[in-house]
Amino acid sequence: MLPDIPDVFILVWSFVLGMVIGSFLNVCIYRIPNKISVVWPASHCPKCKTKIKWYDNIPVLSYIILMGKCRACKCKISIEYPVVEFITGCLTLLFVWKIGLNWWLPFALITLFSTIVLSVIDMKTMEIPDRFSLGLIVVGLAGSFFNPAFSGGLWDKFLSSLIGGAVGFFGLWFTAVIGTLLFKKEAMGGGDIKLMGAIGALTGWIGVVNTLIISSFAGVLYFGILMILKKPVENNAIPFGPFLSAGLLVCMLLPKFTIY
Repeated sequence: MLPDIPDVFILVWSFVLGMVIGSFLNVCIYRIPNKISVVWPASHCPKCKTKIKWYDNIPVLSYIILMGKCRACKCKISIEYPVVEFITGCLTLLFVWKIGLNWWLPFALITLFSTIVLSVIDMKTMEIPDRFSLGLIVVGLAGSFFNPAFSGGLWDKFLSSLIGGAVGFFGLWFTAVIGTLLFKKEAMGGGDIKLMGAIGALTGWIGVVNTLIISSFAGVLYFGILMILKKPVENNAIPFGPFLSAGLLVCMLLPKFTIY
């Protein structure tokens, strides 16, 4: 049986490993929307196409050493890269510390990494790739047997995950239909609806409610800040995937917590 409480050594390495994985997540964030393989070709500068050496691909550190520029062409590198790496490292450490080394942890980390990628892609393109939203439904159902959010026997846990997925998907779908009829335009993207199904499969119907409350509050707050700063919002639409993801991660870290 794996130990329940990780020691400091494991926490440190979880942070380092998280940043390394964050570097790969950056590849996914750039390539998936552009329909480029995440495996081939090797990492290269998008400007001059020069292959990036391993010592220039160390998470966060290489960005600092190179002062945010490509070694070959001196083209500026987006601050997004080290930010994603650092956040991934911090959240990986948090998940390992909070969840512990058990059989639920791999499913939780897959969810964490997927939500990071889909959130950034959604912010850039206003779309959530199906491979993440639908994939997380599978992750939720497959990991339901180890999920601390569910109780009872194996069948009870799987059923809780299945019901949660149905509540999340059809609940948001129904809301989207009503919103479309009222406002005469699409009120909710299909990616958000599928992601809500995944959230239900991962957290149950209670997690669906908690996530909707958290994400709605965060979304309204974000929209309000944009209005105060007079930042343009195209068609008064904001990507909802990042807020749903944030609510999901909170519910996964606090599986027995309710806010209603």
